[in-house]
Amino acid sequence: MASQLIDHAVPLIRALVIHPDGRSESSRAAEERLEEAVGLARALDLDVRGEEIVRVRKPTPATLFGSGKVDELAALVRAAEAEAVVVDDDLSPVQQRNLEKAWECKVIDRTGLILEIFGRRARTKEGRLQVELARLDYERSRLVRTWTHLERQRGGTGSTGGPGETQIELDRRLIADRIVKLKAELEEVRRTRGLHRKQRQKVPFPTVALVGYTNAGKSTLFNRLTGSEVFAKDLLFATLDTTQRTIRLPQGRPAIVADTVGFISDLPHELVESFRATLEEVGEADLILHVRDIASADSEAQRKDVEAVLEQIETPEGKVRRVLEVWNKIDLLDAEAREAVLGQAERLRDQGKAVAVSAWTGEGIEPLRETIAGLIDDDPETELTLDPSQGEALAWLYENGRVTGRETDDEGRMHVVVRLHPAALGRFERQFGA
Repeated sequence: MASQLIDHAVPLIRALVIHPDGRSESSRAAEERLEEAVGLARALDLDVRGEEIVRVRKPTPATLFGSGKVDELAALVRAAEAEAVVVDDDLSPVQQRNLEKAWECKVIDRTGLILEIFGRRARTKEGRLQVELARLDYERSRLVRTWTHLERQRGGTGSTGGPGETQIELDRRLIADRIVKLKAELEEVRRTRGLHRKQRQKVPFPTVALVGYTNAGKSTLFNRLTGSEVFAKDLLFATLDTTQRTIRLPQGRPAIVADTVGFISDLPHELVESFRATLEEVGEADLILHVRDIASADSEAQRKDVEAVLEQIETPEGKVRRVLEVWNKIDLLDAEAREAVLGQAERLRDQGKAVAVSAWTGEGIEPLRETIAGLIDDDPETELTLDPSQGEALAWLYENGRVTGRETDDEGRMHVVVRLHPAALGRFERQFGA
């Protein structure tokens, strides 16, 4: 294909990163956007030799930048001896091709860069399928007529057969066929996920989904809550594949926590569509934990970007979306800022809206657990009396519900107050009588 991305086998390609200012509707400062683009480039193991903010008042259809600016940037490319230029914006196939000719190096736009990172980080079969689908959808529009050495393939069965498909037509057809196959495989993944959700609903454990801007600390928080060892690193898109674990909330209530892919501003629509099966876990969750890097100067703008992606995720009819903000990384705040954040979070915690934590040190984790339990604990309260011999029934209640009260009378009988989903209560009654 004409628009291949970086070869995985070649480490530390010299690169220049350019952020076209004025193109995004995001409220984030250009300097922050450039810093993020540099982080994305380094996440792909590019050797960033230079970075530049370029004001774009009116995009040029052929090259995005004006001709004078293209020449000026060409000089920067030569000075940096750059082998690749990352343009922190979406480029049309024509713009990408023209800039490659003008700068005589590989040009990668924002979508291509993120897709390449996703391609490297996906580990599960589902993740690889989703990334491949997104990438093919992206590449399909970038096939250009550079196959002149092949002219047309010969059609027919004999040497005098008529003209067959051009190479580009053949490539487009192959890509289209592959996309159809991938969509069918992902539909099967989606169906399987649906069956798993139905099985969980029979238990039923409430589900909690972690979302947040990439590098906000979701995986570190997930590990802290669950005692797992999911890969967590100070790196953009360190983890991609959804991981689920069961946790114990205060007073024994179990819940399922899912760590999802990180969001980012202007997340490519190809990825939102391809990761639909994964993002459905977010839409189906009983509670969404929106993890924010509260120590970042860009925290508020990142919040808006995450909320913009959440709006694209469907919620089942009749289900109310509940979101709790988790203000992470309070350990990185100075004393004054920390006091202000903790005071504001305490007020919002009483309303079930925000909790301040440090996933790294563990500070605030227990209040977070209590807040989660309170928000998902809408099952009806039931009073049960158990004989001293019914230890197994008591253990079952702790395993499948939330015991909020327990007393033992003079005769050794246990009077238990427990929150149980109606389906779980029915199973208890069938198994142990009532």
